[in-house]
Amino acid sequence: MSEILIIGAGPAGALAAVHLRRLGHEVLVLEKQQFPRFSIGESLLAQSLALIEQAGLLEVVQAAGFQFKNGAAFAWQDRYAAYNFAQKSSPGPSYTFQVPRAEFDHLLIREAEKLGADVRFRCETLSVDFSDERPRVGWRDADGALHEHCPRFVLDASGFARTLPRLLGLESPSNQALRIALYTQIHDRIPAGAFDRQKILVNVHPEHRDVWYWLIPFSDGRCSIGVVGPAAFMDARSGSLDERLWALQREVPRLKQLLQHAEPVFAAGELRGYSANVSRMAGPGFALLGNAAEFLDPVFSSGVTIALKSAELVAPLVSRQLCGGTVDWQQEFEAPLRYGVETFRAFVDTWYDGRLQDIFFHEAKDTKISRMICSVLAGYAWDRDNPYTGPLALRRLDALARTIRRSIPSSTGG
Repeated sequence: MSEILIIGAGPAGALAAVHLRRLGHEVLVLEKQQFPRFSIGESLLAQSLALIEQAGLLEVVQAAGFQFKNGAAFAWQDRYAAYNFAQKSSPGPSYTFQVPRAEFDHLLIREAEKLGADVRFRCETLSVDFSDERPRVGWRDADGALHEHCPRFVLDASGFARTLPRLLGLESPSNQALRIALYTQIHDRIPAGAFDRQKILVNVHPEHRDVWYWLIPFSDGRCSIGVVGPAAFMDARSGSLDERLWALQREVPRLKQLLQHAEPVFAAGELRGYSANVSRMAGPGFALLGNAAEFLDPVFSSGVTIALKSAELVAPLVSRQLCGGTVDWQQEFEAPLRYGVETFRAFVDTWYDGRLQDIFFHEAKDTKISRMICSVLAGYAWDRDNPYTGPLALRRLDALARTIRRSIPSSTGG
């Protein structure tokens, strides 16, 4: 019987399985879906590559032929701001990839299987009980048969399914506004040189600064596209999901031009009220990884990075505990993970109220500060030498935005 049960085979579950197998532990991974499967969140951050390298998977990811990514670009009306990760202040990789998640996630979990993890697809976790010395987990396999497993530790990497928070009553209200994302993938047919395919393009609606669009190019001529906005704004639009998505794309002149010859790969999807939080990230016999613990917003592509970081943090702690050592889960897992989460939260909050957009689109940028902000955009949200990370990030971004707004009062726009 496996020592460790991991719920979910996405990036957090796969990397946790890899780390734990390298540490010599028996691992069972239960995944509800059949891989490969579609997922949004295709634009990785440079910090992700460092975490992948630490897991010993850098070469296999580099060899997969994914789209090279060197930064992020932001556009609003006639303004354009590009951040090249090579200009960041933090040490670590200055590039990453933009990946169809079906292929990327499948690649990672296959590597876990090669290392000896027992991975079972189309298996749904139904119940958990942590009242005994060992957890009891009830699950149903692909044939409908019911099973009970009693591992020594359970990791929840189930993403938006949030299995343990739901079953254990750990869900906590998010402070993020209710937002909706519409998305699809397209054969983009964008002419060569029309935009920088080595960067994600984040475009702000010309009139509504809390509505934004992503354009994520892949290496095979496809793109991921999507639009995110407040529920009231998105629900006011009529028509099917596809009609609403494409009508919104046409409201941005830059996107209307770029996507004039595009054809969808599949019908548009919708994600409603995606932000989530939990009252705690660990307890007796379990820990929550990635989106199962907390998801803020897709605007800065932080989801996979947080997932991989949580896996890196949790594996040696689980190993130590199973080997008889003592672990302070709040101080050694939750607090360090939340440091980076709070960094991204500050950037998300100030993005939606316009303060961060003012910083991005301000022409007279301070080079040193821009390098620090670029580091966070590259995913280095745990760099404690960067003053724009951690609990004070929000205060410092606010002070910077106030300075910019005082110098150019009109920069706040509409």
